Amino acid sequence: MKRLQAIFLINLFMWGACFAQPGPIKTGENIAVTTTKYGKVRGYIDDGIFAFKGIPYAKADRFMPPQSPDQWDDVKQCTIYGPQAMQGKAQNWQGQGDYNFGFQFEKEAMDEKECFVLNVWSKGLNDGKKRPVWVWIHGGGYSAGSANQLPFFDGRSLAEKGDIVVVTVNHRLNTLGYLDLRGLGGKYTESVNLGMQDLVAALQWVKANIENFGGDSNTVTINGQSGGGGKVSVLTAMPSAAGLFQRAIVQSGLSSIPDDESSKEFGLAFAAALGVNPRNADHLNDFTYEELVEAERKAAGILRASGSEIRGGAGPVIDGKYITHNPYEKPLPEFSKDVAMLIGSDLNEFSYFNRAIITPQTIEEVKEKIGQRFGEDNVEKYINLYQKAYPDDKEPQHMLTFDTMFRNGVVKLANARSGSETAPVYTYMFTWQSPVNDGSLGACHGMELPFMFNNIALARTLTGGGKDAYKMADKISSAWINFVKTGNPSCKELPAWEVYSPVEGATMIFDNECEVVMNHDKELLELINESGNRRGPFGPR
Repeated sequence: MKRLQAIFLINLFMWGACFAQPGPIKTGENIAVTTTKYGKVRGYIDDGIFAFKGIPYAKADRFMPPQSPDQWDDVKQCTIYGPQAMQGKAQNWQGQGDYNFGFQFEKEAMDEKECFVLNVWSKGLNDGKKRPVWVWIHGGGYSAGSANQLPFFDGRSLAEKGDIVVVTVNHRLNTLGYLDLRGLGGKYTESVNLGMQDLVAALQWVKANIENFGGDSNTVTINGQSGGGGKVSVLTAMPSAAGLFQRAIVQSGLSSIPDDESSKEFGLAFAAALGVNPRNADHLNDFTYEELVEAERKAAGILRASGSEIRGGAGPVIDGKYITHNPYEKPLPEFSKDVAMLIGSDLNEFSYFNRAIITPQTIEEVKEKIGQRFGEDNVEKYINLYQKAYPDDKEPQHMLTFDTMFRNGVVKLANARSGSETAPVYTYMFTWQSPVNDGSLGACHGMELPFMFNNIALARTLTGGGKDAYKMADKISSAWINFVKTGNPSCKELPAWEVYSPVEGATMIFDNECEVVMNHDKELLELINESGNRRGPFGPR
């Protein structure tokens, strides 16, 4: 009885704490001031947590590698987020919809020159403590997004709960960040993987400055989701990033890296669409951003019409200098083989693109759709393998949204990274179902984000904001904090989390009842992959 009373009181305390009123904001000329290599910065204190927003970490001319930012003499005010990188449709009305309601994307200013900024949250400044550092790299593929595109990307909660230093970063994207223009020669010989070069510059800033923000420059974890997860995996393949981080977390992140020559060919086609060649390459500075984006579209069309299989060029490429290998393949490079990793994905990744699939259906309706995709002979086999993998999932429609695009990537990356005694790998699958909008979001792409940020109060439109959401957030954020601190996500809130191996395939299932399973969906993945449907049976094609 006493044990039950204690559990009740703990739950009551946690529930009450979720709705406690936040403390005061303190700001002023001499409040929250610290020093960087480039000058002093002033932030503010948010209920006991120091917050700095919009700190410059680099500068760069168009299509040029990043350089150190200019020095400044006065104390630079860093109390609001800086602009995001240039990108399409960021300011446009996106329309009504469950997806947009759930995520509540911010509409932000864009700037080509001023997007090299980062944000920091910490419990202390210049206090001699060496707090582990967590660097968040946003998603949006390689073309969109920002460090503050979602309300729950605020780092205050994690900094307070875990006593870690939280850093979030903006960097160049799409045309300006990932075109390969080395074919133009001259000063453009280093114009490749610029967005990734920016991220290395941000990590170099962390290395040089984070101790003044209460952090340990030798205990750094990089973490990203979706495109950010892809960027994290690519950073493990960059010699220039060696020693700048010790741990890495990849959430629903894939990275398809083309070969060197194809990216060069696309870059030259892009330049030709603008009338630019090696002799007049400086004219690239004369075009508007919109004209550059249009030239990229034209280049893709020209190559397609010529019979080329090259379809685009705004993404990372193995160039032999900045990126030297495919992070999903062995052998691992010496400079990153000791990086511990946490890798995972969501059960229903892209369910929000087809509400008709994830909303309740009868088993007969589900069987009909499975038969259309896999053939009538495989209907019962598919259902049996799904039920074997996820025996507690009683919703038939979830069989239609099981994702393998990212789940396959988790297994592939985990297999490539496993086997090191000094750098263990842990994997997870997030299956918690959001009740929002009749359950139409499910455990969709990005659903885990407010949980690991411990920011359910800032994501009620996505999670529903109920008791189960807060309890789940406590578990997941504790695991993330422990991994940042120790390289091991095990914590008292969860069952024992075993290290991943290709033989056993240990995977933590994140749901109201968490558990570790072994190779639970291996046969299901094999069935789907053998059919050629590597994006999952009913996801985007």
